[in-house]
Amino acid sequence: MPARTDRLMSAAVRAAKQAKQLATAAVREADRLLQEAKKRAETIERRRHLKKRLMQTARVMKSAGKAAVVAAVAAGVAAARAEMSDRKKLLKGGKR
Repeated sequence: MPARTDRLMSAAVRAAKQAKQLATAAVREADRLLQEAKKRAETIERRRHLKKRLMQTARVMKSAGKAAVVAAVAAGVAAARAEMSDRKKLLKGGKR
């Protein structure tokens, strides 16, 4: 029969091994959770940057659209003036 000290030592060794296994498992789980949290933070950061870029693009597109409307109006006015000028020239030439 093993001595009482031997039984206590073997029980302590078993408990230490089990504690080590549990601690290792806890570290792996904590690392997995940390990686997941980092991934989510990166995703949130990417979304934030993407949203910012989309907002900037929307502003640029809006400005480009306004500029296109202004250019179209200016072209229309110029065309109308040119047409009026051509009519006046024809009328002046026709009266002479």
